[in-house]
Amino acid sequence: MKSIFKTAILALTISFSSNIWAWGTTGHRVVAEIAERNLSRKAKKEIKKIIGNQKLAYWANWPDFIKSDNTWKFADSWHYVNMPGDLSHDDFLKELNNSSDDNLYKRALILIDELKKKDLPNEKKQQYLYFLIHIIGDAHQPMHIGRAEDLGGNRITLEWFGSKTNLHTIWDSKLVDFEQYSYTEYADVLNILSKSQIKEVQNGSLENWIFDSYSVSNKIYNEVTKDENLKYRYQYLNKDRVEQQLQKGGLRLSKVLNEIFK
Repeated sequence: MKSIFKTAILALTISFSSNIWAWGTTGHRVVAEIAERNLSRKAKKEIKKIIGNQKLAYWANWPDFIKSDNTWKFADSWHYVNMPGDLSHDDFLKELNNSSDDNLYKRALILIDELKKKDLPNEKKQQYLYFLIHIIGDAHQPMHIGRAEDLGGNRITLEWFGSKTNLHTIWDSKLVDFEQYSYTEYADVLNILSKSQIKEVQNGSLENWIFDSYSVSNKIYNEVTKDENLKYRYQYLNKDRVEQQLQKGGLRLSKVLNEIFK
């Protein structure tokens, strides 16, 4: 645990500049906080054995922080899955299931299977749990189910209130940070669904959830023009989308963790 903590702190002090971090630090913590508030009693007990009293949100960004450590370079591709645009549901699933083992989808499946093993060393459990928390969050940031030719929107240059940026960054952090909530405040705002509504959000499998995000990403691609200056109207039109994706990410993460630690 100490070695992981030191790595995270070192990474924090070295770099916050990666443009492929999904949701930024606030968004990932929102997803993790919503998930924690919806864990079963058994899942809470089992997760406490792995990470002690620390909150899930504390570790939600660890897989991004360690990108500054070259020994973790092999894990960069675990944060996204590239897809051609505007595929049908069936074609999307074919592409997804035939994709590389080192993308968001395939790695999440591996992590889930690994975390179910009773004899896994605790340090491995910690690492796999941190990655799974993060990856399920990534799966709900639509531009992480983007297109290879533009690096998930990183090459689509835009302006945000007159400042140069790109489509990926706007969805990573600009829209979330615009609200000026702390992650706990945002979780308070979004963790409001009834039991029946939560069940509806959690319905389906990981591949269905990823297709859900992919469908949102196609709309995002179609609604911007390169070098456009996005302002209040773009935030207004996408506020609900952003919040639904954060909410879905948290509730679906809780389902995954509840099923692993049942």
